[in-house]
Amino acid sequence: MYRAQLHLKPIAILLLLALIWGANMAFIKFAAREVAPLFMVGVRSTVASVVVFFWMKARGVPIFPSWTVVGHGFAVGVLFAVEFALIYLGLQRTLASRTYILVYTAPFFVALGAHFFLQGDRLNAWKTIGLIVAFSGVTLLFTRGFGSFSVRTLPGDLMALVAGALWGATTLYIKRFLVHRTVPLQTMFYQLFFSIPVLLGLSLLVEAPVISGFSLLTAVSLFYQCIVVASASFILWFELIHRYPVSLLHAFTFFVPVFGVFLSGVLMLGEAITVRLVTALCLVSAGMILVNYRPAAAKQAFDPPAAGSGSVQK
Repeated sequence: MYRAQLHLKPIAILLLLALIWGANMAFIKFAAREVAPLFMVGVRSTVASVVVFFWMKARGVPIFPSWTVVGHGFAVGVLFAVEFALIYLGLQRTLASRTYILVYTAPFFVALGAHFFLQGDRLNAWKTIGLIVAFSGVTLLFTRGFGSFSVRTLPGDLMALVAGALWGATTLYIKRFLVHRTVPLQTMFYQLFFSIPVLLGLSLLVEAPVISGFSLLTAVSLFYQCIVVASASFILWFELIHRYPVSLLHAFTFFVPVFGVFLSGVLMLGEAITVRLVTALCLVSAGMILVNYRPAAAKQAFDPPAAGSGSVQK
């Protein structure tokens, strides 16, 4: 069974991941000055998949245990690649603030999909209210640059919304079809490995030139994306996906844009801490408390005395 509630250790890991992914926003901007975005993501997947491959070989983890796993792994990789392609192509057609808000509808797609397709991961009033409160915090953070509705930006808006849905769909697909067939390292490798031809192929079609320079800052940015984000942090993320309800995990991704604004704006660019930023952080934090809340009666119903403390899906 799953734990229906996250405790201190997974919450601490999720907050660490939010910090890492939030900082990644700034490193992507740095590298994008000299490296085309889709090509950058393709390189990130390539380097990280090589790292994970050798790590798996060193630990004796089989790469492809069955053809069924290969098929599901391919599907996950394609979903991941199309998601990122839509984000970067959408950014060229709409405002970045709108993209952030629409992409971070993903926790809603995960919560709704988990309710219908995953056992033991149901929506309830507390979780629904918490998601709405946290999303309002993200929306508040970007409303100043949100702009007004325009038919011209509609294609980009739709791309960002579909990307959010695909992010959620990827997590749900992994939980439904791969968690009971693979270990976290395998799942992570498939997402990275099978996304490479899609990302690099799209890059060759729509991006030219793919590299216009290569400064030290670009090198550091790519190292951060390839090793810190796509290798180390993804290992932690997939471990969590294999152990805990995905609706709870995805809800914590609302912290990513808040931390991203704080890290890139306040720490890296020296901008002032605003009331808007503090309010957004408070709303997201309050939302996560509500998402993770369970009344005493629900705890007793879910965790009978003889059940022990099993936090991993059996």
